[in-house]
Amino acid sequence: MALYSANSLYVTNSLGGQKELFTSIVPGYVGMYVCGPTVYSQVHLGNCRTFMSFDMIYRYLKHLGYKVRYVRNITDAGHLENDQDQGEDKIAKKARLEQLEPMEVVQRYTLDFHATLQQFNLLPPSIEPTATGHIVEQIEIVKTILAEGWAYEVNGSVYFDVAAFDQQHQYGKLSGRRLEQMMANTRDLAGQEEKRNPFDFALWKKAEPQHIMRWASPWGDGFPGWHLECTAMSTKYLGTQFDIHGGGMDLKFPHHECEIAQAEACNHTSPVNYWLHANMLTLNGKKMAKSTGNNLLPGEIFNGENSHLTKPYSPTVVRFFMMQAHYTSVLDLSDEALGAAEKGYNRLMDALALLPKIEAQTSSQGFDVALWRQKCYQAMNDDFNTPVLIAHLFEAVKQIQLLVQNQIQLTESDLLLMSTTLNDFVFDVLGLETKPAAESDSKRVHGLVQLLIQLRNDARQNRDFALSDQIRDALSDQGVVLKDTKEGTQFTLE
Repeated sequence: MALYSANSLYVTNSLGGQKELFTSIVPGYVGMYVCGPTVYSQVHLGNCRTFMSFDMIYRYLKHLGYKVRYVRNITDAGHLENDQDQGEDKIAKKARLEQLEPMEVVQRYTLDFHATLQQFNLLPPSIEPTATGHIVEQIEIVKTILAEGWAYEVNGSVYFDVAAFDQQHQYGKLSGRRLEQMMANTRDLAGQEEKRNPFDFALWKKAEPQHIMRWASPWGDGFPGWHLECTAMSTKYLGTQFDIHGGGMDLKFPHHECEIAQAEACNHTSPVNYWLHANMLTLNGKKMAKSTGNNLLPGEIFNGENSHLTKPYSPTVVRFFMMQAHYTSVLDLSDEALGAAEKGYNRLMDALALLPKIEAQTSSQGFDVALWRQKCYQAMNDDFNTPVLIAHLFEAVKQIQLLVQNQIQLTESDLLLMSTTLNDFVFDVLGLETKPAAESDSKRVHGLVQLLIQLRNDARQNRDFALSDQIRDALSDQGVVLKDTKEGTQFTLE
């Protein structure tokens, strides 16, 4: 059951670039497709940010009461090295270099992908289809597009005829590019003589003798073009027209543009009502790139084994850091920014731990909980504005401190409303996790024990052996055993 009217939700639709009122095709239900990873290497942080953004959107839609079918694919074949249909399949290349079967590469990095997202506390999608599991569907789409007259076959490869399609439709509507401009800026590339135009894209590619991953088709042995798989899987599981299609900003052109053209050519309807795109993640103000060394893998943040950060950071702190920026804005990752996020996260968790200990009063004075709660929903209903939501959450943190100091007071019902709202948004919507006991308590315990050891050392130096023994015995009662050595007093926890 929706807490707030879902009709109040506005999203920024990349198809037009405007905020629009979100209305699902079927009331109470949402179909959402997000482009998943090509599993030939470890998932990088930019990908993680995209998937985390759509996990937050998925969570909020569910929180509003929608029944969401969330489809996120795995690209395990057909993705060439550039968007001009050239080069070697990335998975096949990795398999050749490491002397593995392609499906060994797929399995290894699919497991890595799932493990990484699990550490970031992402919910699994409703369906996670693979490209290789939908070859038949892709072949059928190619046959339909050929029959409709929007594609042509040359030497065992099938290409989408962009110029012919653009005469009756609009190719470039998502990215805002016009075909005339693309024609003017396009040069002929070596090896693409069989295309009618350089900007035509492959629906099906003929497999050369050395190509490992291949399937039989009406046009000979080959493999599907990169763009085709998403059209096949999204329409199979969500229908020819569905609510939301998401992905990284880098996929807007040509990938998503080609998806629209394929779907319109095949199904005679625009496939998606709302296109949502997450923006990029930079590192220390520069684009992340393995070639320049300006790159970080998720595991390197968690274990601290890198040259960019001074310490390790937990997955939930990294997630909190990413939620502090709007999903459509560029976000820069740095040691300073992660450190600030960690402090903010700890303040938030500490406040949540204090809230159950606050005693209710007979009346509420000093803070309007219902108004504050409404502001939280208004932030999320404004295109999932997590930075503004987090600002409102910290307003509650401030009020909890005032409650502890008895400067304001709340009734039992208001305390319950505040607690429920905080838990809903912090854990269910933002997807944060509480600090494990070892993480939240060990530093504090260590610091307190060291302070008591210092007080005991001062007492011994002042020959106050009674106080020294009292501190030792009190620590022993709490399971802290002291041992005096030449290097100083050491302690162990029993």
